[in-house]
Amino acid sequence: MAEAAPSIFAQMKHVESREVADAAALSALLDDDPQPFVVRGLVKDWPLVTRGLNSAHEAREYLLERARPVPFTVTIGQPGRDGRLFYDDDFEMNFRTARGKLPDIFRGFDDNEDRSDAPAIYLTSVDMKLFFDGLVEDNLSPVDDRDPLHSIWIGTATRIAAHNDFPRNLACCAVGRRRFTIFPPEQFENLYVGPLENTPAGRAVSMVDFHGPDFDAHPRFAEALRHAQVVELEPGDAVYIPSMWWHHVEGLDPFNVLVNYWWRDTPAFLGQPQEALNHAILAIRDLPHEERNFWRKLFDHYVFENPAEVTDHIPEQARGILSPLTSRTAGQIRAFLLRTLNR
Repeated sequence: MAEAAPSIFAQMKHVESREVADAAALSALLDDDPQPFVVRGLVKDWPLVTRGLNSAHEAREYLLERARPVPFTVTIGQPGRDGRLFYDDDFEMNFRTARGKLPDIFRGFDDNEDRSDAPAIYLTSVDMKLFFDGLVEDNLSPVDDRDPLHSIWIGTATRIAAHNDFPRNLACCAVGRRRFTIFPPEQFENLYVGPLENTPAGRAVSMVDFHGPDFDAHPRFAEALRHAQVVELEPGDAVYIPSMWWHHVEGLDPFNVLVNYWWRDTPAFLGQPQEALNHAILAIRDLPHEERNFWRKLFDHYVFENPAEVTDHIPEQARGILSPLTSRTAGQIRAFLLRTLNR
């Protein structure tokens, strides 16, 4: 079992609990509440939850019965790192990835269960529909009305650095316990975010070790803690994380399973904002100061403010991508960017 929570967690505000009677009530809550919240027992009737309450071994057997005979990608951490999947001293990853059938991977869980120096083992963001038969149908999503991506996360006791995601997220604790530490989006300046392109799992992460924060190296983290919320999930509980909220995630037991649902409220044909940020770094950040200021005004005019004056003087049929985007005009932008980036 995990050690007692470090003192920083004990001092945090708790994520507020909400009660919902059914999926319709949850949907209404998701539309109305811009803050994170927890729903206790939301998925307590899932077969995966009930099997896990019997034993970790029974939960693994349940998953094996439904796993397709295809290779899974697994993350394997270094022994003695307290389950923290992060960078090493040279800013390489302190873990490796491998591929194997799920029975072989689960055998690794069994072999390392009682070892004090066992490596972290983690299967991350596995698409439930692609890798399992019947798992989605047996354990029904509480947010199916939003056409989410169904992902399952299976691991030993792990620590995942604070990061954020563009989609909205409902994370359901199925086996073991999870601790989520959540921060508002604007706290990125106080979380000491690391590299944008060299990341553990595709998203930039906080460089702060939450189990031993170095306030000399990261003094602004003290301000981030003033805005932090924490929740510890039991099997069957779920936490809602709005878009772009930072979250540090810990699996607290020797075997943990999380199911999460990601969805976005905007059409799928729209681009990813992170890609726009990367392109702006490439094209704008290192320009002379006066030129950057000019481009800031252009971004405000066309993107962030986008007043009616942008298009009032242009005939409607000639506004092109200045009109609200459709799948066709979004495709035109994407094709134009591909042409220009490949020159």
